[in-house]
Amino acid sequence: MNTIEHTIQYLEIVTLDVKSMCNLYTKSFGWNFQLESSLLGNARVAELQDRSLCGIRAPMNPSEKPIMRMYFRVSDIEASVEKVSQQGAKILLERMEIPGYGIITIYEFGGIEKGLWQVK
Repeated sequence: MNTIEHTIQYLEIVTLDVKSMCNLYTKSFGWNFQLESSLLGNARVAELQDRSLCGIRAPMNPSEKPIMRMYFRVSDIEASVEKVSQQGAKILLERMEIPGYGIITIYEFGGIEKGLWQVK
């Protein structure tokens, strides 16, 4: 896969109505969502034209709120975590490997959650 640094690798949408949200993106943009992926929180996942992914899933626990989170593609997740941390970002999810997908981390800056994703 062509791994262009700092493009969006994964758009994660957490919603209370997965079916309707998938229908919205399918009918609006022609995205084709596949069956749930347990490795991505039981998200229904579509591969987009640029090979990035969109996953739509329900909250994984009662305290998780609906959110839309972008994960930026990086070639070195440790170096990228260090860079955002130096700017004051708070790491919410430490480095986590997702077999077959890569390595992710989630951070918060300015009240907005974002992610980093190193493709293997």
